[in-house]
This record gives sequence, structure tokens and C-alpha cells, in this order.
Amino acid sequence: MDNLSDIRIKESALTERIKAAGKLAVAFSSGVDSTYLLYKAHEVLGDNAVAVTVKSQVITKDEFDRTVSFCEKTGVRQIVLDFDVFAVKEFADNPPDRCYYCKRRIFESVKAAAEGYVVADGSNVDDTGDYRPGMRAIKELGIISPLKDSALSKIDIRRLSKEAGLATWDHPSAACLASRFAYGEKITEEGLLRVAAAEKFIKDMGFEGIRVRVHGDLARIEADPSDIELMAYERTRKEISSELKNLGFKYVTMDMDGYRTGSMNEVLDK
Repeated sequence: MDNLSDIRIKESALTERIKAAGKLAVAFSSGVDSTYLLYKAHEVLGDNAVAVTVKSQVITKDEFDRTVSFCEKTGVRQIVLDFDVFAVKEFADNPPDRCYYCKRRIFESVKAAAEGYVVADGSNVDDTGDYRPGMRAIKELGIISPLKDSALSKIDIRRLSKEAGLATWDHPSAACLASRFAYGEKITEEGLLRVAAAEKFIKDMGFEGIRVRVHGDLARIEADPSDIELMAYERTRKEISSELKNLGFKYVTMDMDGYRTGSMNEVLDK
């Protein structure tokens, strides 16, 4: 079976899972996965598909604005929930299973707001390969993951998104801002804003797919390996260092291994 045939089988399985839901509420963050899932749900179910977007301190303004723009453009009804992540007492302390507590509370709110709908998240099959305590909350609450259950990978979803004409098909992967902090590192609202501002500054220089990881007063920049040499040019390096120090970091470093998903989980493997 060739790759295209394989994707078509997965796409068909996704369609059937969406149909079986009848009324689907997609937890929508504007990322690659949730955008494709919402697009497909709207295509299959029409007005019986809705978007639920949680607006909190761990998503950037740009990410939230993209959710609104997409729903307006496609005619999908959007439910926006304001959520204070610091109301989750475990959040600020940032233990290794922080994501479980946060995601549990968030999806409880999503389920309550989307009463009468089956609630779905955008997890894909690749998400099973990393330490993701939030997946336990998804399972406990009965949230479905149609992309994952249809065996769709990130590469598959990008290909299908491109076919569908979705601008997100080649967007870098996104993750909540709390994932930038080393476990045990206290998370504050000021710290989240600092990380968001640091990453925006670097992205505005033309570098996509970067992360600014926080280890106390040290910022560890992860970038696409192909960008590391460019970022190390004297003028660029000094601009980045100066801006991040102005934001409150004392030390600014470049991770020579480059960007990789879940790098903060590497310490858990030791």
C-alpha cells in the first residue's frame, strides 16, 4: 500500500469518527492539529461542529487572534472561555505532572460549556511517544481524540491540511507557554509574559520554530538546527542577547542540539 492510499484510509476513518459523534465540540487552539480537526468536523457536520477556545495566560495573543480569525472566515461558531491557569493550585508549583492538573480543569470547563456535544481534542498518533501527563486527564474525562484514533501522524495532518488549503499546514508546532519552564521552576504571570515576549522578538527576526526555555535566570534558546549558525552571527547574537536581558534574563544561551519536542522531559529519562 502506498503512502497516499494509507492516508486516504486514515482520512476516511476520521470522517466516520466525526460522523459518529453527531455533534462535535473541538478544543481549538489554532495549531496545526486542532485547525485541521475543526476544518474536517465543519466539513462533515456543518453547524453541528463548534470550536471551543480557552483563553488563558499560557497562549499568546497571536494564537488567540488566529482562532477568532479562522472561525470568522469559515463560519464556525466559536465558544471562548476565559480561564485563569493560576486558579489551578498545582500550576504555579510546576511539578512534572503539572499538565494533568491543568488539562483536567480546562477540559472540565470545556465539557460544561459544550453540553450536548461530544468534546474532541487535537492529539495525533505522534503524541503517544512523549511524556504527556495531560493525556490521562483526557482519558478520564471521556474526551475523544479522532486524529489519534484514526492513526494520523503530524506529517499526515500537514499533508491533508495543505490539500485543504489551510494556512497552518506548514506552521511550526506550538505548545502552551508553561512548557518552557523546567519542572520545579516556579511559574508566574510575569514569567509567562517574559517568555512570550522573548519568543516573539526572535520570531520577528525571521526565526520560526524556536523555544525559549527557562532555567532560573537563564534563557536556553532552542532553534531549528539550520538556523543556529545564522543566529550566532555577531550582530544577530548580540541583538537577541540584549533584548532577552532587557526582559529580565541574566544569561542567554543557545542549545546546540536545536529544537526538539518535549526537551524539558529529557531530565525525566535520567
